[in-house]
Order: sequence, then C-alpha cells, then structure tokens
Amino acid sequence: MKKINVKGPIISNDDKWIYDMLGMDSTAPKDVVDALPDDGSDIEVDINSGGGLVDSGNEIYTALMAYSGKVTVNIVGMAASSASLIAMAGNPTRISPVGQIMIHNVAGGWVGDYRDQAKLSEILKQSSEAIANAYRLKTGLSMEDLQAKMDSETYLNADQAKELGFVDEIMFDDQVELIADGGSGMLPKSAVDKIAELMKQTAVKPRLSNSDIDRITTAVAQKLNIKSTKQAENSFNPFAF
Repeated sequence: MKKINVKGPIISNDDKWIYDMLGMDSTAPKDVVDALPDDGSDIEVDINSGGGLVDSGNEIYTALMAYSGKVTVNIVGMAASSASLIAMAGNPTRISPVGQIMIHNVAGGWVGDYRDQAKLSEILKQSSEAIANAYRLKTGLSMEDLQAKMDSETYLNADQAKELGFVDEIMFDDQVELIADGGSGMLPKSAVDKIAELMKQTAVKPRLSNSDIDRITTAVAQKLNIKSTKQAENSFNPFAF
C-alpha cells in the first residue's frame, strides 16, 4: 500500500524548495498530488503537522476526497489547523492513542482602512465556515456546534476525537489488553498466542514429550523471574521513564 506523509507545515508549492534546501519537513499540495497512484490503488496518509496555509490544505483535502481509491488517514501525532482539514478526507480516519486534533478559525491580516478590515473579516468568516463544512461532512455535528469549537480553539485527544466523529478508529485499540498483575508470573499474550499456534501444528509435527514440556516451563519461569527482578530494580530509579 502506498504511504504518503503529511509532515511539518502545510506550505505552497512555490515555497517547497526553500524547506527542502534547509532540510525541513514540510508538505505542499504537489507532494500529495504527485504521490497519488495512477491505478487508484489504496493509500495511507500519515499526518503529523501543526497546519499552515489554508489554500494548500484545501487543495490537499480536495485531492484526497476526489481520489478513486481507498484513503486511510493515520493521525500519528498532531493534526492541527489545516492539517485537521486534511485528516477529514480519510475513509477511515484513524488516530494514535497519543494523537491530537486541534481546530480553530482561519487567521490572517493585511494593511488597509476600516473598509478593508471589514472585508477581511468577512473573508476570514467565510473561510472558517468552509472548513467547518468539511468537519460537518465527517462528524455529522451541526455548524453551530463546530463554529463554537473553532471559536474557542479546541484540542481533542484520541477518545474525544472518536466520540465526536472526527476519527473513525483509535489505532492499536484492538491490541490493548488491560491486566491487573503484580508479578504473578503470567505469560505475555504474545507467548500464549505462539504456543497456541504451535499446538495447532501438532497434526504434522511430533507432540512434545513430558520432559520437553518440563524443560520449556522451567526456562520460561527463569526468564520471568529475571525480568521481574530487573523491573524491581528499575522501579527505584528516580530517572526511569
């Protein structure tokens, strides 16, 4: 599956060469458009961006929405401002358990008199409403609710983003297993799965003898004891993270 990265600020095509020259992460519309496969095959878009230019974000969002293949968006860090708009093009849109979405109003300014400023205010309002419409299509929330969230510059963690419909899935959610274990010697789930897989193969491979089982059990117990000892030692390290 083709992977497309949306990392760093969302910039214009004309400025892309400057960021490349400086070795800085950035994403311009051409980075995404040029990376789209010609055969309509599935793609994944990984996002970690604080946003940037509205027009560039709009162009990337539109290109992904118009793409004929399946578009899976993964918010692997931050999807803020115009990057949050791009995230709305996913079907599905997924977020890391430590990911965030931030939405706010479009900002900008220019020099002019009160008439120019009044015109600018209208442009900013319309631009914010256009982005809110993309949020509405994804979440089903009302424009009034979305505008209120944008007015207050809202940050959403993974659970909040899913609850409100900004994302469809939390990445790795099906791999989390909650355990209350104080060093009971419980085997890791990966080890249990591996043993179960080996047991399924006994139809074509010799069964383990009692002595083999005893030997394996002893080895596993020894490893668990060593691991528990190391964890106890690390627990007294005030700098462990």
